[in-house]
Amino acid sequence: MGSSGVQIVCVSLGILGLVGTIVCCAIPRWKVTAFTPCIVTVPIVEEGLWMNCVVQSTGQRQCKKYDSLLMLSADLQAARGMVIISCMLCSLCLLTLFAGADFTTCVESESAKAKISLVAGIGLILGGLLVIIPVSWSAHNTVRDFNNPLLMAFQRRELGACIFVGWAAGGLLVLAGGLLCCFSKVKSGGGSPGAAKYYSNGAGAPSAPNKNYV
Repeated sequence: MGSSGVQIVCVSLGILGLVGTIVCCAIPRWKVTAFTPCIVTVPIVEEGLWMNCVVQSTGQRQCKKYDSLLMLSADLQAARGMVIISCMLCSLCLLTLFAGADFTTCVESESAKAKISLVAGIGLILGGLLVIIPVSWSAHNTVRDFNNPLLMAFQRRELGACIFVGWAAGGLLVLAGGLLCCFSKVKSGGGSPGAAKYYSNGAGAPSAPNKNYV
């Protein structure tokens, strides 16, 4: 089993990754209007998973929820489901890790604690990938559309803050899960491998094979 210190570090990394994932899910900063120096008074449009916001040049901000899921692009539609699943999966894995960690007494068996920590580590890795995939997909589409000469300047978007937060959150979750998988060693036998066994001359000693002598 990994030490309690390593598990505490993994819990801290997992909580930070979960907070970053929730921020990505809630804040509408996935795509923002590209800077156009020739048009100063153009409003800034910020797109998220649940709403889009328009920031006027005067600083006034107006947000509106999407009327339909079909109004979103394909990458943001997929990001909705994947980020929500990541939040639920990471929350469940962190609770499971708390139950099976060395610094808690919820589970007494050492082998059971190792298995619980291993399962939690695999879940955190999957949760991190469920964040990295949609933010990378959205970033790819944003960069592709930005370099598209057929789009007008006000139609182009730049990478929002949620893209970078999502990369950081996914990396922390994958790191936490990887550490748990590396330091969670499940014991497969009752005793330690390579331990010598000593027998006395009593009843416990193995009997020698019978040989017939002529």
